[in-house]
Amino acid sequence: MVRKIIIAGSGTTHGLYRSCGRRRSFARMTPLPVLVVSDIHLGAIDLEQERRFRRWLEAAADRTRHLVINGDLFDFWFEYGSVIPRGYTRTLAILAAMVDSGLRVDFLGGNHDWWGGSYLEEEVGVHFHRDPVELDLAGHRTLVAHGDGLGRGDLGYRALRMVLRGGLTRWGFRWLHPDVGAKIARRVSRTETREAGPVPPSRERVAALERWARDQLLEDDDLDLVILGHTHHPQRKEISPGRFYINSGDWIHHCSWVEIHQGEPPRLHTLPDAER
Repeated sequence: MVRKIIIAGSGTTHGLYRSCGRRRSFARMTPLPVLVVSDIHLGAIDLEQERRFRRWLEAAADRTRHLVINGDLFDFWFEYGSVIPRGYTRTLAILAAMVDSGLRVDFLGGNHDWWGGSYLEEEVGVHFHRDPVELDLAGHRTLVAHGDGLGRGDLGYRALRMVLRGGLTRWGFRWLHPDVGAKIARRVSRTETREAGPVPPSRERVAALERWARDQLLEDDDLDLVILGHTHHPQRKEISPGRFYINSGDWIHHCSWVEIHQGEPPRLHTLPDAER
């Protein structure tokens, strides 16, 4: 199921804004881009990498009025009734401050943090989505989805996903002690094995998601962009004139994100080596 949400305007700024620690000046009013980032996997990356992401997030607060987090911000997130997972306080505080300043944050649950809910929505203030969603991003009609379970193949994962996201499974997991739940999640997740170096993404999954995105664009003439994550493989492909599939990559090795400007093609960026 795809939900449609229209966001009015991306806002403007003038004067100074920060970009990953640097300051730039503008002589006139400049429309602010929408920023899209995915696959940070907080809790599985090292502390310095987390700090880099928080610096980027703080800079983003001055560079946009609309941030989209396209899944797997956390390597594991499950909302218990009265327990908040440890280790994410500083990042959540930045996001809450962004929301309090009037910035909109859309958060799509990924395969590691689909189990978000009322805490993220009511306490932090993000708009949390569990399914693919259509958003108006800087005037571009955009289909945003994390990417897990989409396209052909991966039947084993799809079956497992149905079980893990089922109401009975969620009810049973909630009654586990949070430390036990976190330990189980760490064993299932293989993110930490990627810290030694980039693991080549599965060619089949990369190709399957690209085909899926292409199909969405070709079947809907009013759709301008399809944005996915999940593969940790940054991509930007023009499927037809002015219409793009773009994958935001990850923050484990690529430190990549997407900028969407009004009236312009989407841009795929990576953090300069000097700032990593």
